[in-house]
Amino acid sequence: MKIGKIRAVWTGTACAILLLGPILAAADAEPAAGGNGLTRGPQAADMVALPSLAPLAVHVLPAVVNISVELNQQAALKDLGSDQSQDNSAGNNIPFPQFGPTPFDQFLHRFFEQPFPQPQPGRETIALGSGFIIDPRGYVVTNNHVVANAEKVTVILQDQSRYPAKVVGRDTRTDLALLKINADKPLPYVGWGDSSKVQVGDWVVAVGNPFGLGGTVTAGIVSAIGRNINEGPYDDFLQIDAPINRGNSGGPTFDLAGRVIGINTAIYSPSGGSVGIGFAIPSNLAKYVIGELEAHGKVTWGWLGVSIQNLTPTIAKSLGLNPNHPEGALVASVISGSPADKAGIKPGDVVVAAGDHPIHDAHDLPRIVAETPIGTRLAITVERDGKQRQLAAEIAPMPAKYAAAEPNQGGAGAPASALGMQLEPLTPELRRQLKIGANVNGVVVAQIAPDSPVAAMGVEAGDVIQSIDQKPATTPQAAAAALTAAARRGNILLLIDRGGTSMFVGLSINNGGSHGTG
Repeated sequence: MKIGKIRAVWTGTACAILLLGPILAAADAEPAAGGNGLTRGPQAADMVALPSLAPLAVHVLPAVVNISVELNQQAALKDLGSDQSQDNSAGNNIPFPQFGPTPFDQFLHRFFEQPFPQPQPGRETIALGSGFIIDPRGYVVTNNHVVANAEKVTVILQDQSRYPAKVVGRDTRTDLALLKINADKPLPYVGWGDSSKVQVGDWVVAVGNPFGLGGTVTAGIVSAIGRNINEGPYDDFLQIDAPINRGNSGGPTFDLAGRVIGINTAIYSPSGGSVGIGFAIPSNLAKYVIGELEAHGKVTWGWLGVSIQNLTPTIAKSLGLNPNHPEGALVASVISGSPADKAGIKPGDVVVAAGDHPIHDAHDLPRIVAETPIGTRLAITVERDGKQRQLAAEIAPMPAKYAAAEPNQGGAGAPASALGMQLEPLTPELRRQLKIGANVNGVVVAQIAPDSPVAAMGVEAGDVIQSIDQKPATTPQAAAAALTAAARRGNILLLIDRGGTSMFVGLSINNGGSHGTG
């Protein structure tokens, strides 16, 4: 999975299974001998033994493997220092910038930059991960980051037999990889579970290779589902508290029946060790990706061709929606000629459903579109002008890049001012300097006063205002007039472009002239 500013704490544990019965029988509350009023402690006869995890571990351990990866020093240092920022060119992603790191980002980042072990001169093993066999013919699942840039991959079974592995395929967007080993006999394997049935509080077990200690079994529960940690456009992690550490990456998370419901991928940690917050790729997503890798060596994702963002209360109010319950994916831009364009989707539409799936926020839509088979007509429900509209888009393969557009001369006219901003035409020279796409039109924010109400919205000098309240910003004069009129009404909805990324921002201005954002 390509990673943006967050760099995940890569882990690696494989899993076993947990059967927990009653913990303790209640102790009698009668006073202890001597009449001092204290209750007696539980006696041996009052206690119920916990079921052993050994039968489950015995069942799954043979299919859980250790993965050793060798790189030369140059490749290792290149891999550790490379910029793995998320590629947003496909148009299904949520490409809007994250303004400033959070403590969560920093904890993940710190662990990623302390790999285990450190590369040494010459060829050295610098990656120790986990995996699991899903087919007796020798197909092994692991994380992409475990085997990326590998010169040699070795799979080590529980009986310590070692097999050279071929990388069948890798998918950076989901951080999954499929390996193939050849043995002279059918190999033990485990099957997929249904991650859509997983609930918070379900017991899980992990088995893997933490810190190179193979065959380690840990247990815990599902702490949360649907976690987004900003690793990529399809984040939908299971959060578990079963201890997982470095080397657990690529190992499975099992349910009580011994089925794989997740692939351990990252942990949240201020120290580099487990603090009980781990993340696993759901099995339903992994099953689709691994099937594509086995069949084609790569994953062909479905593509709609929109840039989207979450609704805020202010933006929802500007669109005539309920600001107290803003749900849906707001379309910021539509790529010309894309499935979305052909379906009639427009910037400013709020996608509230795709197929049979409700869209609660901007992270729901990319996952649904990506897993829709190519050529399928996907029903899209949008909110536009206070009404719901039913559209249908024929999902296309995600293109590697967009076709170059013809140069556009941009708007004309003299500079103008409004709300503390100086607006100028978007000239060819400014377009080049600001790296604005040829299909973007509007006016440039040349300067902005610190006390400008739009500064509080996040508008910056160099932004291109494309529309004001969903009407094109054609010239600086026209844009200034539209901004002034919108300010009188109390709400302003802007569509801006910043360095090739489009986003909506909303502003509320009260009668006293103060402002607030949402």
